[in-house]
Amino acid sequence: QLQASGGGLVQAGGSLRLSCAASGRSFSSYAVGWFRQAPGKEREFVANIAWSGGSTYYSDSVKGRFTISRDNAKNTVYLQMNSLKPEDTAIYYCAADQSLALIAREYVYWGQGTLVTVSS
Repeated sequence: QLQASGGGLVQAGGSLRLSCAASGRSFSSYAVGWFRQAPGKEREFVANIAWSGGSTYYSDSVKGRFTISRDNAKNTVYLQMNSLKPEDTAIYYCAADQSLALIAREYVYWGQGTLVTVSS
């Protein structure tokens, strides 16, 4: 199971760090991705990281502002979000799969989501 946490309300320009903690099994050999879904919109890719942490990918909308990282000893993946904008407001989900995919449907394991609200 994956548990996403760290969401909240923040002003534009602020920062948040999301965590995705795995339990019940080790995800150290899995790639992990972050996705988000704003009201009335499709779920979209945000960032992902290979099992080793050696490869990361970001959507153009967050590149340079967000940083994904992982601590396999803690079975946890992080998403550091800086310079937040109102358009970053969404429910953020973490997901895991053996492949480093950019498409949500390719991920097998999903967390329950954490809400990020950025006020202007």
